[in-house]
Amino acid sequence: MKGFRIQCALRVIMLACTILAGIYGALTYASLLLGGVAAVLTGGQLISLIRFVDRTNRELSRLLLAIRYSDFSQAFHAAGLGGSFSELGQAFTAVMEDFRKARAEKEEHVLYLNTVIQHIGIGLLAFQQQGSIGLINNAAKRLLRVPYLKNVRALGDFSVELVETLLGMHAGDKALVKVVDGDELLELVMYATEFRLHGQLYTLVSIQDIQAELEEKEIQSWQKLVSVLTHEIMNSITPIASMADTANDLLRDLAPNGPADEARETLDDVHMAMQTIARRSQHLLHFVNAYRSLTRIPRPNLGIFPIHKLFGAIEHLFRTSLEEARIALEISIDPVELDVTADPELIEQVLINLIKNAIEALRGRPDARIALIARMSARGRTVIQVRDNGPGIPPEAVDRIFIPFYTTKKEGSGIGLSLSRQIMRQHGGALSVVSEPDLRTTFTLRF
Repeated sequence: MKGFRIQCALRVIMLACTILAGIYGALTYASLLLGGVAAVLTGGQLISLIRFVDRTNRELSRLLLAIRYSDFSQAFHAAGLGGSFSELGQAFTAVMEDFRKARAEKEEHVLYLNTVIQHIGIGLLAFQQQGSIGLINNAAKRLLRVPYLKNVRALGDFSVELVETLLGMHAGDKALVKVVDGDELLELVMYATEFRLHGQLYTLVSIQDIQAELEEKEIQSWQKLVSVLTHEIMNSITPIASMADTANDLLRDLAPNGPADEARETLDDVHMAMQTIARRSQHLLHFVNAYRSLTRIPRPNLGIFPIHKLFGAIEHLFRTSLEEARIALEISIDPVELDVTADPELIEQVLINLIKNAIEALRGRPDARIALIARMSARGRTVIQVRDNGPGIPPEAVDRIFIPFYTTKKEGSGIGLSLSRQIMRQHGGALSVVSEPDLRTTFTLRF
């Protein structure tokens, strides 16, 4: 401050001298001109002094405004103000540098968090109470099939139930919403929390499709049940079948030396009963062995192959059956060179099961059609669909047709669709169905 004080003192002294000189000249020489000149000089020096003092205030004000608006490119100019102001300038420069570093670190953290949010596999959605979107990550955009989203209500075309559920969620809430998106079934599980930002209350909701996980758990549960049941049934039926065969042999040996005629009729009845027991026991053993296939699906031998070859083999296999039933088969592959990574034999078995079911559903219907479709889904997954214009599946049966032993056909075994879904799960994919009664039924294989 020494240089600043010296300059201020000099300016004040010069100002005082000018005033005194003007007064002396005016009183001594009685000259208005000399007094006017002195007044002008006095005013000029006074203005110069004020500007000199205000200069530091302006510099300080400029730097503080720069900090307020995060403009860290400013610097403190202390030239001509003395050494103490140079130290002040250095201090301000250091402060600005610290602020610059703090801002850079903050921006790095924001970029890091934004990168994490945009790349995690779970959808995140943050919105205000009226539905205005504050944040939506890439996973949520893919799941909801929107390139951008300004308000939650804009999801009404996707699912009205989803919109109502989102807007009604509060901190700690959990919800499960089923959404039919075209030919795809989604089971969306959502968790909510709340936070305040700039005085506004936001609801942050995580959204995840757990359809595949639900199917996996369901399949595992049925496999365990089937394994236990078949084990217990086999343990019980095997000795019964063996004892029935032994009893039959003993009765057969007694036949030549059998009892009198009055007892022979009773013996024949016993023999017939034992044969029935043995026959039905063997039939039950074969039945149980057939259902063991649900827990003995071979591991897929994965390979890349063109879908048009798979569809060609299916068309050749069912050509005669389709002609006899007067059913048209339509094949669509987009793009034509579309490939899939899977076990061709197992996927062919799945398509055989589905087309057999479709043929049975279409028998006797006019203008019967089956469509085999292969394409890329809106979420970038390879999709194969089997679609027919049959009577459809009753709404109460749609959620049950993949359950082992459940069937809507009079002579069905109830394992075909369950087996097909398990094959798709072993491929890391899914098998789902959407049915519109008397319009169309679509089974979709997603890889």
